[in-house]
Amino acid sequence: MAFDLPTLIRALLRTGAVLMILNEIRGLILAAPVFYGIYQAGGSLMAIWLGICSLGGIALSVIVPTFVLRRVSRKQLSPQ
Repeated sequence: MAFDLPTLIRALLRTGAVLMILNEIRGLILAAPVFYGIYQAGGSLMAIWLGICSLGGIALSVIVPTFVLRRVSRKQLSPQ
């Protein structure tokens, strides 16, 4: 069974995207105790802001590469 190059590239891009998302979910799970600690300690405005910024960073690190992968795969796999 032979694979052509676009099929292989598409499969690798999808696998990479899924693995990146799973890695970020793992990061959220590991960060949850820290955010709970901020909440239990009373949560100063600076601590809450740092929590929001870190969650935003996690979200952007998933969203931006996903869009880049889609754009790259469309350009590489589209017929010229």
